[in-house]
Amino acid sequence: MISISKLVFTAALGSAFVAAPLSAVAAPTETTRAGTTTVTLAPDFLAALSSLRVAPSAIAPGRLVANAKGTLAAFRITTGAVDIGSLNAEISHEGGLALTAGATRVELSSFAIELDGQENILTGLAVVNDSLAGRIPLFNLGLGGAKVGGNGNVLKVDDVGVTLNKVAAETLNAIFNVTAFTENFPIGTADVRAILDNRH
Repeated sequence: MISISKLVFTAALGSAFVAAPLSAVAAPTETTRAGTTTVTLAPDFLAALSSLRVAPSAIAPGRLVANAKGTLAAFRITTGAVDIGSLNAEISHEGGLALTAGATRVELSSFAIELDGQENILTGLAVVNDSLAGRIPLFNLGLGGAKVGGNGNVLKVDDVGVTLNKVAAETLNAIFNVTAFTENFPIGTADVRAILDNRH
């Protein structure tokens, strides 16, 4: 049974708040009501998918677009909360990504960023060939080079490193019957724009 929890970007926010100016988040705990997480997909990841003949596509309202910066995957933020004092956070998204190879289709959706001060991950729901597998850790979030800022009620977290989680790598290898997916394989770089309620 495959199980997926909550998404990558929660982790990114948690550690990043250590360097965040208090003006970016006016209260110890804020809820989020909107925003977008955008991931610029790594060329190595796209090349690996192509070599395996695995085609990525967006699950609405998620978007997958190509521009001068590369291939971008964008997902809307729906709900969440950020606790500045304890560096805990959880941010949910809608939409997702589908990976298709022949008759095999994996849908990854309902992403959630989870930060608990120890582990920075993004999780999501996995559906394999129309059968719900569950919620599993998908990506590890690297916050070492992240840039945190914000204006008013907008929290910005840029340059979050996104790599493949061990559980996700093992799951994808099993589903597609390959060995190409490995732990910490580069997936891309994430930028988060979260709208905070600022009710305090």
